[in-house]
Amino acid sequence: MKVVSFADGNGREAVGLLEGKRIIDLSRALPMYLLAEGYPPLPAAFSILDLLRAGAFHVGLLQEVRVFVERHDLARVLSARNARLLAPVARPPRIVALGLNYAAHAAETGKAPPREPIFFVKASTAVIGPDDPVVIPKGIGRVDHEIELAVIVGRGGRHIPRRKAAAHIAGYTILNDVTARDMQSRDMAASRPWFLSKSIDTFAPMGPCVTLPDEIAEPSELHLVLRVNGKVRQRSNTRDLIFGITELIHRLSRWITLEPGDVIATGTPSGISPIRAGDVMEAEIERIGLLRNPVIAGR
Repeated sequence: MKVVSFADGNGREAVGLLEGKRIIDLSRALPMYLLAEGYPPLPAAFSILDLLRAGAFHVGLLQEVRVFVERHDLARVLSARNARLLAPVARPPRIVALGLNYAAHAAETGKAPPREPIFFVKASTAVIGPDDPVVIPKGIGRVDHEIELAVIVGRGGRHIPRRKAAAHIAGYTILNDVTARDMQSRDMAASRPWFLSKSIDTFAPMGPCVTLPDEIAEPSELHLVLRVNGKVRQRSNTRDLIFGITELIHRLSRWITLEPGDVIATGTPSGISPIRAGDVMEAEIERIGLLRNPVIAGR
């Protein structure tokens, strides 16, 4: 199953089940299902984060709602019209990202593959959605694209064993870890954290949907490709991750309590290159979809 965040023609934000080009309004369907089946109501769920926090974002429940919609012939009535896709999780509690998690990317930066995961945090205020522009501030210098498979935490926890880590995954999406490379290089040379170079407003495009674990098994083997103006810049497969997803969840949860809605961006493959105003980036991951974002100049 694929789930999206969207705004309808009236600007109302909601959650939907994505089926081809059709979006079934889950924010309307879920309370109808709960009422009809005699379940207690949930708080209003107009975002994926609402559903995650309510413990209602999982394959079993969403499949039951979909069957209910079909049984009562509600798909046409509940289909969203003039929908615009939004970032799946517009303001996640945290974005924890990985540095140098593909050996080829480590090599192109002149570094050895790490023996321990390199975790860093990216500001959630940098998140934008499909087709939203990435804004490059004036005088910032080189800015690069970085396609990444992102994991959305469904069930939080601490000290999560490797064998149970997959049960904490709500789903998968695409995150383009846009990076102010010159700023990052200066910070690294001065032994400073590179938080700012990763966290500039609009530097975290995310989407277009969340693919649930019923369509992507762990460990994942997904093709990734990023194009700029139609030309391939990055191409790889998640089988080449140095630290896999369950390993990352296990190691991260040794030190911090994971929360529903946390996003773990698993690192970028080789092929990073500059982007400029006027470019169009297309980040595509197998079984998830395509995330498109234009690049514009800022002030």
